[in-house]
Amino acid sequence: MADALSVIPAAVLRNLSDKLYEKRKNAALEVEGIVKNLATNGDHDKITAVINLLTNEFTYSPQANHRKGGLIGLAAATVGLTSEAAQHLEQIVPPVLNSFSDQDSRVRYYACEALYNIAKVVRGDFIIFFNQIFDALCKLSADSDANVQSAAHLLDRLVKDIVTESDQFSIEEFIPLLRERMNVLNPYVRQFLVGWITVLDSVPDIDMLGFLPDFLDGLFNMLSDSSHEIRQQADSALSEFLQEIKNSPSVDYGRMAEILVQRAASPDEFTRLTAITWISEFVKLGGDQLVPYYADILGAILPCISDKEEKIRVVARETNEELRGIKADPAEVFNVGSILSIARSQLSSQWEATKIEALHWISTLLNRHRAEVLTFLEDIFDTLLTPLSDSSDEVVLLVLEVHACIAKDPQHFRHLVVFLMHNFRADNSLLEKRGALIIRRLCVLLDAEKLYREFSTILEVESDLDFASVMVQALNLILLTSSELSELRDLLKKSLVNPAGKDLFVSLYASWCHSPMAIISLCLLAQTYQHASAVIQSLVEEDINVKFLVQLDKLIRLLETPTFAYLRLQLLEPGRYIWLLKALYGLLMLLPQQSAAFKILRTRLKAVPSYTFSSEQLKRTSSGNPYQIIHHISGGSNISEDGDIHEDEKNLHNGIKFTLRLQQFEQMQHLHRMHAKAQAQAQSTSSSPASPKEVERPEESTRPTPAEMSRPPSRSSRRGPLGQLQL
Repeated sequence: MADALSVIPAAVLRNLSDKLYEKRKNAALEVEGIVKNLATNGDHDKITAVINLLTNEFTYSPQANHRKGGLIGLAAATVGLTSEAAQHLEQIVPPVLNSFSDQDSRVRYYACEALYNIAKVVRGDFIIFFNQIFDALCKLSADSDANVQSAAHLLDRLVKDIVTESDQFSIEEFIPLLRERMNVLNPYVRQFLVGWITVLDSVPDIDMLGFLPDFLDGLFNMLSDSSHEIRQQADSALSEFLQEIKNSPSVDYGRMAEILVQRAASPDEFTRLTAITWISEFVKLGGDQLVPYYADILGAILPCISDKEEKIRVVARETNEELRGIKADPAEVFNVGSILSIARSQLSSQWEATKIEALHWISTLLNRHRAEVLTFLEDIFDTLLTPLSDSSDEVVLLVLEVHACIAKDPQHFRHLVVFLMHNFRADNSLLEKRGALIIRRLCVLLDAEKLYREFSTILEVESDLDFASVMVQALNLILLTSSELSELRDLLKKSLVNPAGKDLFVSLYASWCHSPMAIISLCLLAQTYQHASAVIQSLVEEDINVKFLVQLDKLIRLLETPTFAYLRLQLLEPGRYIWLLKALYGLLMLLPQQSAAFKILRTRLKAVPSYTFSSEQLKRTSSGNPYQIIHHISGGSNISEDGDIHEDEKNLHNGIKFTLRLQQFEQMQHLHRMHAKAQAQAQSTSSSPASPKEVERPEESTRPTPAEMSRPPSRSSRRGPLGQLQL
C-alpha cells in the first residue's frame, strides 16, 4: 500500500471518495494517467499495488462514496493499462462483480458502468469471467432500480457482442448455469434468458441445438407466462429450434420427447398446442429413435384428441394416425405391453373421442401382435368389460369388436361369455340398457348360433334363478326381434325336419325352461305347436302372475310382427294347424279380457276362416295325451311330435323327445315356484315372525316326490283352459 500511496497523491485519493461525481471523475482520470505511465515503464508491481489499494480501501469500504470511487478508479486503471490489462483482470473484475450485489443502488449502477468500460478495453480476454458476469447480469436484469436495469442492459448488449465474436466461449460450461436459471419466474429474467438463447443460437460455431434438451422445458414453461412479449419471444425461439431440428441430420429426440409428453398435459392451451405440434413433427422425423417412447407419446396424444381447442384436436388426430401407421417389431425396443397399458388407462377417460382411439389402438395391436397382446389378457380383460356400459354406442360397438377379435380362440370365446354373464348378473342396468346392443353385435361379429348355445349352456346351470329368468327373457326377445338373428330363426323353424335345427332347439330348450313365455315363444318359432299347447296347459296358478302376463302381452304383440308372418298365414288352414289354434286359444284364455293383448289376439283369431273339424280331430285334441295327434308342416308332409308313439316316423320328427322336454320344463318351473315361496316366506318372516312349523308346512305340502317329478303330469293335475276346441 505504501508503494501505491507514494504513486497516487493524497489529494487524488481524497477526491476519489468525494460525494460529488465530478470530483470522483477527475480523480479517476488522474489514476488513469498514473497507471498508464507505470505501464509504459513496465512497473507492474506498483500497478498491482494501486489496484489493491483501490480494491481494499475503496470498493470494500463501508462508505458508499468510497465504493463508488473505487469502482470508477478500477475502470480508469483498466483504461490506463490498455493492452496490458489482461494480466491484471484477476484483481480488477472480482471486486466489480462483488459490487453488483451492493445494497446501494447507485453503487450497483456504477458497478455496471465500471464493468462496461473494463469490457470495452479487454474484449475477448473478458470471456474467462463470463459465467460470473452472466449470473450477475441475470440478477441485475430484475433489479428494483430502473437506472440499474438500464445500465445492466447496456452492459448485456456489450457482453453479447464480445461473446459472438470470441472463439474462447465454452458452451459446455455455460449450459449448466443456463439450465439452473430457466425455471426462474421473474419476467425480466425470462426475457434476459430468452435473449441469450437466441443470440447464442445465432452463432454458427456454437451448437445450441445439441444442448436443447437442457433448457427446452424452461422455454415451454415461458409459453404460459402472463406477459405477451415473453410468450412471443419463447415461441419464436422454439419455432427456430424446430426448424433447425427438421434440417439437422442428428437430433436427440428421446430426451426432448420426455419433456414434450409432460408439456402436452399443461393446463395452458398455447403450451399444449406447441407441445403437440412438436410431437407431431418428432413422429414424422424421429423414426426408430422414438420407438422406445411410443407409449409415452401415445399417452400424451390420446387426451389431446378430446381437447376443447379444435387446433389441438386436429394436430393430435393427425399425429395419432401417423403413429399408428408406423409398424415396429416387438423383437426390438417396441414394447407392446406399455402401449397396451396406456390404451387401457385411457379407457377410463371421460371423453368419448379418447376412448374410441384407445380402442382402435388395442384393436390395431391385436391385429399386428396378437400373440403378445394375449399374454396381457388377464390385465386388460376386466378393463375391456367396463366400457360395455358406456353411454356412447360407438364406444360399446368398438369394445365389442375388440372382444370379438380376442374371442376367435375357443378358450377366449368361453371366457368372454362367462364374463359377460357375470357382468349382466352383477349390473342389472347393463343388461337393461346395453344388453340388446351387446348381444346383437356379438352375433354379427361371432357365430350367432355358437353364442346362443354358449349362453344356454351357462344359464342351464345358473344358480340365481331370478337372473336366469330375466336373462332368458332378454335373449328370447333378441332372438325374436333382431334382424341379425334371422338365419337363426330360419334354422329353428326347421327344428322338426332339420338335424341342425333340432340340435339348436334342444340346446336352447334346457335354459329357456327358466321362462314359460320364452319356452312358448321358442315352440311357436320352431312350429312345435302341439308341445306349445302342452306347455300352456301345464301352467299352474303360481305361474300366472304379473310378470307372466307382462311377458305374454309382449308375445301377443310380437305375433303381429313380420317374424311370425308364417304363423299367421298358417291360420288360413286351421285343419292342418289345429294345435296352433289350440295354443293360441290357450294363450287367449290366460289373458285378462280387458287387456289390449286379449283384444289383439281375439281379433286375429276371429279372422281365422271357419272350418269344420272331423270327429277324429276333435277327439285327438281333447284326449288326455296331447302327443297322439299327427302334426302337419309346410310342404304337406305329416310328422308326429312324439317319437315314442310313431316309431316309423322317427326320421321325420328328428327324434325330439317332447315328453321328456315337458318334464324338464315342469321340473324347472317347480324350482322357480319353490324359490318364489322361499323368498315370500323370508319377507313375511322379516316383517312378522312365525313359528318354524308354520314356515315349513307350505313347502312340505307342495314338494313332489321323486317319483312324481319323473312321471309326466296328467291332465287332471294341470290347471288351465281345458275342453273341446270349437270354431
